[in-house]
Amino acid sequence: MTMNFEEIMAAILLLIAVLCYFFLILPTQWLKVDRIQYPCGLGVRVLQISDLHVEKLRVSHTRLERLIREENPDYIFLTGDYTEKPRYLDRVERYAKAISSAGIPVFAVLGNHDHRLRPGKLKRLIQIFNKEGFHVLINQSFVGPNFQIVGIDDLSSKKSKIGKSFVNIDPKKPTIVITHDPNTVLHIKHRYTYLVSGHFHGMQFKVPFLYRFIKKGRLAAEGIIKGLHTGSHGTYYISQGIGQAGLNARFLIRSEVTLHEL
Repeated sequence: MTMNFEEIMAAILLLIAVLCYFFLILPTQWLKVDRIQYPCGLGVRVLQISDLHVEKLRVSHTRLERLIREENPDYIFLTGDYTEKPRYLDRVERYAKAISSAGIPVFAVLGNHDHRLRPGKLKRLIQIFNKEGFHVLINQSFVGPNFQIVGIDDLSSKKSKIGKSFVNIDPKKPTIVITHDPNTVLHIKHRYTYLVSGHFHGMQFKVPFLYRFIKKGRLAAEGIIKGLHTGSHGTYYISQGIGQAGLNARFLIRSEVTLHEL
């Protein structure tokens, strides 16, 4: 039996749709847990969730809540970019409730998209986090039982105050830094044990040399866009993120959260 022109075109369009879903949409739904072992003697497991971008996120808050309970980390670190649109703050709140539901200590910093909110709406974002018991570190530090946490505000938004962030830090104690933009490591003059960041999304599309054409700062220009790296003042990790910015798709790069064993 032969196919007519309309049937051939319909089959081609169906094939294109299937391929687009498989290569562009599925990677945004198929959540990966990247497992990093960096034995620095702290004996803690930290779940990092970066770049939620809830307006485009295809991983449900219930899926995220289930994952947190399955992994049962000691701490959760949120490394920025929750939303830039005020109408999605209610959705941020649903995710915040899901993240806090297991009763695990949560530390958060802000990203460049968050700073695009008007001051009143940014204040509401922080209030949502505070209501759920999150420690929102805006160029501040937190002293834990056996290590310190430094939260540095977003560098690309010109909100980071690195010196202020380290004011109360004991250089003899282990220090974990959480921040959004990995380029922050180029400006830190203090020793740190470990640093976690996001922002780059792994370029979101695994296309050779794409990093050369996207302005994300010096690290990205050098091809340092994801994973574990060693800098002059410590070891740092760049997350591929869980959500998307710009085009709501990924190519050969899955949405991820990261479990750090420290």
